[in-house]
Amino acid sequence: MIHKLRFIANAIAYGLAAALIIIFLNPQLRSNLGISQFTDNVINPDAMSFAYAVKQAAPAVVNIYSVTLDRPSLNQRAQLSDLGSGVIMTGSGHILTNYHVVDNAELIRVHLQDGRQFNAEVLGLDEVTDLALLKIDATNLPTIPQDSELEAQVGDIVLAIGNPLNFGQTITQGIISATEKRGLTPGTSHGDLIQMDAAINVGNSGGALVNSRGMLVGINTASAQAARTGIQGIFFAIPYKLAKKIMDKLLADGEVKRGYLGLSGRAINQMGVPVRSNVESIAGIQLTSVDPLGPAWDAGLKPGDILLSVNGKQLLSLEELLSFVENTEPGNQLQFSLSRNGELTTLLVIVGKLETSQ
Repeated sequence: MIHKLRFIANAIAYGLAAALIIIFLNPQLRSNLGISQFTDNVINPDAMSFAYAVKQAAPAVVNIYSVTLDRPSLNQRAQLSDLGSGVIMTGSGHILTNYHVVDNAELIRVHLQDGRQFNAEVLGLDEVTDLALLKIDATNLPTIPQDSELEAQVGDIVLAIGNPLNFGQTITQGIISATEKRGLTPGTSHGDLIQMDAAINVGNSGGALVNSRGMLVGINTASAQAARTGIQGIFFAIPYKLAKKIMDKLLADGEVKRGYLGLSGRAINQMGVPVRSNVESIAGIQLTSVDPLGPAWDAGLKPGDILLSVNGKQLLSLEELLSFVENTEPGNQLQFSLSRNGELTTLLVIVGKLETSQ
């Protein structure tokens, strides 16, 4: 009996194997069985493309040429002093670019992708975030797609659009490697940066970083190779929300007013030991230096003081303190609770204005 069952089982197995071979070798049978889509898609997959994102965003990315005049001779000659890119933010002709692209320029020329060229007016500069707001007198302008709720996330695919080395508009692709990077490039110690590996080079500065739908993610600003050699795949951009915030302030006031106290410090734990990890709880911010000409010194703050809270809010990091001060209107008053030589005390500090070299 067992021998007969084994014989039947073997016969069924051989039959199924033969049927599968016949189906595999006959595409028509696969189609009738409804499995052709699976095999065909694996063999002939659709090509991935970012053409839609490029069509949406690229027309709004312009080439920017900063020009200085050679005055020693009687015949003034225009000389290109810097090369960069810019992003058309509004249909009225407002363009965001990098501060270092247009700083000290006597003439700024903007070249659109449709061939039009314009002289640009500088509406405002912000050295801290390396941003500048320009204005051109033009109509029928393409604008970059924007989403006020967009949050860049690590792992997002991004495209960098700009004019590297004056080769003409170029697209590079990568992913976001990190967010909220601080103090990695000159002039941006107070601002968060996006780190990504979409290549940018000289001329890309001020160009657009967009996602796979063409939405503006940030303004390209710097490469780690500017300060170090032999580094690959580390580039930075100013997040869209920060860039838009700075743009609005430049539109309103022509400048960005930031609070300043003139102090530096480090986070410490309950044992008075510097905190080395973001997950470790802190007891306060121990001041390591105080500017003798700054508001903090005038109010009586001293090196060694441990700041515990500001306006009743517990301090969680030095970055949080700097950000809080930066976003406080100069002339306003802050109340600090602190520990000095083991005794609790309170000091009032009038916030000064952060001055830059511009």
